[in-house]
Amino acid sequence: MKAIAKTNPRLVRLIGDLKAASRNNNVGLWRDVARRLEKPKRNYAAVNLSKINRHTSPNDTVLVPGKVLASGDLEHSVTVAALGFSGQAVSKIESAGGKCLKIESLMQEHPKGSGIKILR
Repeated sequence: MKAIAKTNPRLVRLIGDLKAASRNNNVGLWRDVARRLEKPKRNYAAVNLSKINRHTSPNDTVLVPGKVLASGDLEHSVTVAALGFSGQAVSKIESAGGKCLKIESLMQEHPKGSGIKILR
């Protein structure tokens, strides 16, 4: 079976940037996220806010290699970086005092990848 190349220019650029950051900073986290994003879209993570709430503490930083959905409530402030967010998820995260970031922004803010939790 022949592999199909990604056609989304943002995603192709993001995967390349993640691999470059992994090589430059010697950080395996970015390589792991790049490999997850290289897989078919049906394998991407779809994480609800209830799961983020269960697995995080206040002021944690979370990375979701996929989409964040709004099911459930968020009871503390967290910084969430993801490939995409539903509209209601963004409003619930911000009303809890958290931040929503793109993966690109998180990679620039934390090049060493320390203190970041990956949720799937």
